[in-house]
Amino acid sequence: MRMTEKTIILEDRGRTAWITLNRPDALNSISPQLIDDLNEALDSLAGRRDFCALAITGAGRAFCAGADLKAARARVDGADPDEINTAFLDDLRRVLLRIEEFPAPVIAAVNGLALAGGLEMVLACDLVVAARSAKLGDAHANYGLVPGGGSSVRLPRKIGPTRAKQLIFTGDFLPAETLMDWGLVNEVVADDELGDAVQALAVRLRDGPTRAYGNARRLIRESLNTQLATQLENEGNSIVAMGATADFREGVTAFVEKRKPRFTGN
Repeated sequence: MRMTEKTIILEDRGRTAWITLNRPDALNSISPQLIDDLNEALDSLAGRRDFCALAITGAGRAFCAGADLKAARARVDGADPDEINTAFLDDLRRVLLRIEEFPAPVIAAVNGLALAGGLEMVLACDLVVAARSAKLGDAHANYGLVPGGGSSVRLPRKIGPTRAKQLIFTGDFLPAETLMDWGLVNEVVADDELGDAVQALAVRLRDGPTRAYGNARRLIRESLNTQLATQLENEGNSIVAMGATADFREGVTAFVEKRKPRFTGN
């Protein structure tokens, strides 16, 4: 089985389904079309029992650099940012929840930059295997924003609140090996070994008690996400409010103009 869409490539490799985010010229940034294509890919996998794991990776030199900020700028100019941001973020949160609740184990194969919404996609996966050159970060603060796709919920649960605050406040991009030490990444491998390492992990899962894995995933998820829906709503309200600020406009404009933003706190 192989399905190619504009922004997503879905394929079988043995008993592993692979989703490749396929916007390499835009560093696989998240657009409304990419969200639609992700949903379509997940729909096509629903109900299938002939694979043991789902792997998600990116084409080119990035896993996913977050939201498509150029598109965000175009949407904000002359439009109601509250309505637009709310619809986009609702769609993003829903597809990330679908990944988190997927019936088979989900492995993030982080091949390059995983920033902002890209980091949030990684956080929705069960296991993370990263290339040695990969860097991960929240990055929302670099554009005058707060997380909008789950980082304020999932990141502290993965690495603890103190380190989560460091990533969120600084906007830094940290090496995969550092984040393995922090507990966010399971394994770091040579860049040219990433695909093989993920496939080997999927084979190991295939040869294990897959039904038990599914139930264990459900139990772990339920134990962690008791208040997830409420917190996601709070997070969504916060990022919508931030999206109407001058600092957000300055952050996006600085990104497009390739300069350091000049935030004012407004």
